[in-house]
Amino acid sequence: MTVLVRQATADDLELVVPMFDAYRRFYHLPPDLDAARHFLSERIRLHDSVIFVATDPDANDMGLGFAQLYPRLCSLALGYYGFLYDLFVSTNARRHGVGKQLLLAVHDYAREARLDRVELQTARTNAQAQALYESLGWTRDDIFEVYIWRCA
Repeated sequence: MTVLVRQATADDLELVVPMFDAYRRFYHLPPDLDAARHFLSERIRLHDSVIFVATDPDANDMGLGFAQLYPRLCSLALGYYGFLYDLFVSTNARRHGVGKQLLLAVHDYAREARLDRVELQTARTNAQAQALYESLGWTRDDIFEVYIWRCA
């Protein structure tokens, strides 16, 4: 399997939508391709996220996975950092280095954009993903706790 990662454009929308929908279903949300398409098209149109897509050029550019990074302001760093909210590898592409290639593309983008850092959250039980992150130099934050207040 050949893995090619690039920053997605509006032309990639129909490639990313089914993977984004599968990602949401992984988190037990109902399938909704129209809502996924609308959400992603807005992100691309408004330039408020950066989406990376992994494809296999030897298989008609079949979609292998995607990552979505949200730039955020940091008052302490007096600049921007990135929050990697979405990282998904299609079932048939797992264990082929796709996740690693997507993360490396995020690293390259963060350096080029001069982000202060990139953060992500993962389930405490997701040991496989944690091993990948740590192998690429990510470190666990043992200082701060995450609190959530839900509006509804």
